[in-house]
Amino acid sequence: MPVNRLPRTLMLIGAWTACILGCVGVLVPVLPTTPLLLLATFLFAKSSPRCHDWIISTKVYRTYVVAFKEAGGIPASTKVRILTVSFVLMGASALIVHNVIVWVILGCVAAFLVYLMCVRIPTISLENVQQAREAEEAE
Repeated sequence: MPVNRLPRTLMLIGAWTACILGCVGVLVPVLPTTPLLLLATFLFAKSSPRCHDWIISTKVYRTYVVAFKEAGGIPASTKVRILTVSFVLMGASALIVHNVIVWVILGCVAAFLVYLMCVRIPTISLENVQQAREAEEAE
């Protein structure tokens, strides 16, 4: 493999890793979906135009990243869905694993998630999301 292809190949491997973890992050509360998909998008843009075109067309990207990136926040309904899925999965994990250390870790993750959703990440209206999606599609 020529030397100039090595960085491109490493970025492509990193992009696919971030993409897969970002998609898994939709269901697993500890993995951050939006930052991982933004990283994957950046790395795909640098390493593979075909993969970049693919990732920006996926439903996961449009649902979780476009609104955040373009409109600067997440709608309240999406925040409620994120918190509901996260708490159900963490609750199931707590019931299955009878270990105080795991319960403490899950409690810390839950508290951090509530902080992110309620304090740190701005809440936007659905109209702002629609405008952001229309602007993204127009480009």
